[in-house]
Amino acid sequence: MKDLLYKVPASLHDVGNIKKLLYEHSEIKFISFVGIDLSGHDTDTKIPVKLFLDDLKDFLNGSVQTDGSSVVLPKIATLNNAKIDLVPDLSVDWFVDYNYELVKDGFPVGTLKIPCFLFHENKAVDSRSILNNSIKALESSIMDMLKNSPDICRDYGFCYEELSSIFISSATELEFWVKTPNEKAQLDQLSTSQVLKEQYWKKTVGIIRTSLEETLLEMDKYEFEPEMGHKEVGGVKASIDTQGRHTHIMEQLEIDWKYSSALQAADNELFIKSIVKETFRRNGLDVTFLAKPLDGIAGNGKHIHISINAKLKDGQKINLFAPTKHHYMSSIGYGSIMGILKNYEVINPFVTSSYNALKRLKPGYEAPVSIVSSLGHTIETPSRNRTVLLGLVRDVTNPASTRFELRSPNPHSNTYLALASMNMGMLDGIKYALQANKSEDSLLKELKKSFNESADYLEDDRVYISEEDIFEDYSEEDRKVLFGKTPRTVYECFSALINKDSKYSVLLEKDVYDNLLIESYTSARLSKWLAEIKGRVIPTHMNSLKNMIKVHDYEYSTDYDENMWDKILTIKKELMQNTLNNKSLFNRLKNEIEACNYASVSDLEMEMDSKMKEIKEFYSTYVSNII
Repeated sequence: MKDLLYKVPASLHDVGNIKKLLYEHSEIKFISFVGIDLSGHDTDTKIPVKLFLDDLKDFLNGSVQTDGSSVVLPKIATLNNAKIDLVPDLSVDWFVDYNYELVKDGFPVGTLKIPCFLFHENKAVDSRSILNNSIKALESSIMDMLKNSPDICRDYGFCYEELSSIFISSATELEFWVKTPNEKAQLDQLSTSQVLKEQYWKKTVGIIRTSLEETLLEMDKYEFEPEMGHKEVGGVKASIDTQGRHTHIMEQLEIDWKYSSALQAADNELFIKSIVKETFRRNGLDVTFLAKPLDGIAGNGKHIHISINAKLKDGQKINLFAPTKHHYMSSIGYGSIMGILKNYEVINPFVTSSYNALKRLKPGYEAPVSIVSSLGHTIETPSRNRTVLLGLVRDVTNPASTRFELRSPNPHSNTYLALASMNMGMLDGIKYALQANKSEDSLLKELKKSFNESADYLEDDRVYISEEDIFEDYSEEDRKVLFGKTPRTVYECFSALINKDSKYSVLLEKDVYDNLLIESYTSARLSKWLAEIKGRVIPTHMNSLKNMIKVHDYEYSTDYDENMWDKILTIKKELMQNTLNNKSLFNRLKNEIEACNYASVSDLEMEMDSKMKEIKEFYSTYVSNII
């Protein structure tokens, strides 16, 4: 197994080296071209290696095509114009995906995964290309601005002529729930364990330990450099059967790995998710990356870390967020954080774009609910406020580690588009900071502005920095007034894109996005939202309601039981039972979905969620009173 090929670095992406590697590693039987559509779905093809080698130059030049019906590109790849070209990306690492359950000649069968750009009518229209274009736009713009800002270069100890390039670094953390198939842990046990924090950082045991360690070892083979794997806050203690095997497993885990360039980081995460799923599955366990697998229990996050760096011609690397004076960070850092916070209404649709994702962003679950950041109570005391949207992560003894942590993404967030949108927000803020020649003092003052204090760049009627606990120290109304209204539905989340509000133009800068790409993405996500409610949410709620049955009898029941059951029955009928004169809420919601009346669906979704929360609380109270 030590002879297996796991990674083909970008430096070897030429015809000669590719042929040499594939001839030497006959265990690699297939080639897969991987493009990422606007919904974050990755294509998976199986091209026999022999065919690939026979036409290698053509394949590398983009001779692979697919039908637009196989990717999510509405309004772009139409029925009468659906051809999509897959063009390999030669600038990133390629990985080999091994099928350990299919062994030939003593080796598992491998598939070389080649990341691609998707082209329609000679124009790149995929998530990877959008991120790639945003990186180029941000990096080239900073180069130009530094050329006109010699003082900033001087503060970092170099002159512009010594500058080789600007590069964006990124990393993600991945949380996921693991369970035994077809076995369920009790919801109240999970909730109690979470409140008591019984599982957080606890030692993994049994098959969970084996699976986690195998995952980390597998990641190391691909040189992902895993840094940590541990239990998260969710989970309960598993049971042990008569044969000593663990059953009724329900645990939440997290894995972290080393940062990379922004595009490579997104590719790495996609492949690592596959490693996680396949490794745990081989050990008989299910893995879910859903943002909110269970109501009332901690959801899965995927924090995105990002920093901007300069590379000098002598090879030296400098973190451009790190302060050059006695400050939290540099003027580029202040501009970046201001740009993300000010423009988050048009960034958020690329981060939190599903019904399930919004269920995770609720007060009390360490997931951010407001557009606010923290810097630290003092410059000497870095902040680790877990309640804010965007955290400044820094170590006063290691300036190179200075970065931002966006805490709102979940494992199903499209990392490519989330990073691309963050890049455009940062570019807008950096332009303000550098082109207006703003000092660190003036930028910090504006960032820490009070409510209704006028500002040159940020909005007057907002507060952007708080070192307090956003959940405990502010009421819901306070949060809404100070930090802006939080979207409650997918439709509300996309309103800034649908209405093309004043911040919309930030995305169009440098032609990174265009109107058609944004409209295509918006259409795809809204369609998925409607389908998710109709095909998953409503049926799940209906099953839940049907299981809420009358359990008291007249011999042992009280008037309290009767009253509670009447309340439950009333809500059940409102939700799911039609009459000749009135349609149930579920039925009305389905009708609005069929008509694509987004605003009405949004209102009815909130009404449905409110009633479902109420009836679940009633039923839990009702059942607990039965003797």
